[in-house]
Amino acid sequence: MSSIALNGVAKSWGDSTALHAVSLQIASGSFCVLLGPSGCGKSTTLRIIAGLETATQGQVLIDDKDVTDLPPAQRGIAMVFQNYALFPHLSVADNIGFGLSVRKVPAAESAERLRNAAALLGLTALLDRKPGQLSGGQQQRVALGRALVAQAKVCLMDEPLSNLDAQLRQDMRRELRELQQKLGLTVVYVTHDQTEAMSMADQVVLLNQGRVEQAGTPRALYARPATTFAARFIGTPPMNLVALEADGRIAGSDVASGAPAAKAVQLGVRPEAITLAADGIPAVVQSVEYLGADLVLRCAVGSEVLLVRAAGGHVATPGERVHLRWSPDEAHGFGADGRRID
Repeated sequence: MSSIALNGVAKSWGDSTALHAVSLQIASGSFCVLLGPSGCGKSTTLRIIAGLETATQGQVLIDDKDVTDLPPAQRGIAMVFQNYALFPHLSVADNIGFGLSVRKVPAAESAERLRNAAALLGLTALLDRKPGQLSGGQQQRVALGRALVAQAKVCLMDEPLSNLDAQLRQDMRRELRELQQKLGLTVVYVTHDQTEAMSMADQVVLLNQGRVEQAGTPRALYARPATTFAARFIGTPPMNLVALEADGRIAGSDVASGAPAAKAVQLGVRPEAITLAADGIPAVVQSVEYLGADLVLRCAVGSEVLLVRAAGGHVATPGERVHLRWSPDEAHGFGADGRRID
């Protein structure tokens, strides 16, 4: 197992800056997810760790060794790409073992590594097939097998599940996490899908415009978002953010917000933290979205709108007047700079 550290890593191309002095600590044997929207710098960060991109400034350390100027082959890493990068003319066995043959690993050792990886990934019966004869999930396993036989301590993954359908993605998330824990790998995983991040990660690093917006456990990012960006990006439906008047009322209403800080200009409250009650904050249902187990109500309070996540069995209609309640512990205050105020 290997730890990874980025110290003030930045990346620029002329006048364009992809990363702004990013510093990270990734513990040995952990599953770290780099999360964020397109263009936030997550893939660039991964490629700098891999050595496929050169940092404009800063250091990359793997196991406390400075690898900033080392080529990828000398960093002790394996990588799984979004498009799997399999050779269509080679069999599954040859695809998995290709790197070993390039490194001139002895034949007996290569065969043993191949057998072990194939058994671990459920590919033993498919070793003679070509990639074109495999499903998307099977191709993903082959790409992962190629990384595993290298016996690298660090595995880097660039959106490896994005080409799979929803059900298969869910299955593969579980398999990947179980495999990582079983082998004790240090995994750095790039995705824009917050569900993947929340369900798989020990540590989530949320990036925004080349900067680390917040880093921590999935529970910490959900329960205590550091910024309005983090509050809206984590959670489905996203956290409600409503504007506040100077005296703490919800904008356009006479309703006290219960914001936890006097200087807050926005109140954040999660849809699942709001309950429908006999009394409380008066609101009007604007629309209803039925999702089976859940019902998402869009409710107007003054000039603001709050999403409410209710049980799927609840019946509501547009135009209906309701009352909303939430615990003071579920209220989050944010300042004019978009940062959390405690």
